[in-house]
Amino acid sequence: MAARKILVIDDSRVIRNMVRDMLPPANFEVLEAADGIKGLEMIQQEKPWMIMLDFLLPKMSGFEVYEALQQSPELVRIPLVLMSGRKEEVTSKIGEPFEDKYLVFIEKPFEQKELITAIKRAMVLAEKRPRISVMPLGSADLASTDRTDEALVKRIEELEAKQKLLEQQMASQQKQFQQLVDFIKKKLN
Repeated sequence: MAARKILVIDDSRVIRNMVRDMLPPANFEVLEAADGIKGLEMIQQEKPWMIMLDFLLPKMSGFEVYEALQQSPELVRIPLVLMSGRKEEVTSKIGEPFEDKYLVFIEKPFEQKELITAIKRAMVLAEKRPRISVMPLGSADLASTDRTDEALVKRIEELEAKQKLLEQQMASQQKQFQQLVDFIKKKLN
């Protein structure tokens, strides 16, 4: 079995080395990035099996990397372990429970057992994530879209005609109301 690529995006060389040392080298190939921009580039180039992402990073924060991953139907399916020594900073941007966002949070510093548990949990959550299907537009889809657009345009025209009629009725009622006010004023004098 080929080694699975785990990308560790952390500005701390100590954390990157610690993760590398905690994982069995025969099973995992640990890739490293020291900032968010480099990390995102490596995600797009390497398509790692899993991402371990520090929340506080230079150049591009871990939160910004997380948001970029959420925008890609392909990249969002990569299991994600979010790491930070300050959980309150993470929860201020990404609400708990983290499982609802299909990610695992691990607080630094962590032990090997916690890391292995987080990796297993991230794999399970990634499998549970609903798939986003992108359907290519064929000629039948385009015809359907054209019909929908025509129906929408027709409905808008109908609503504009109704609006014009209501505006005319309102103007007429305002005129009648003003005549009534004038008549009452005359009678009171």
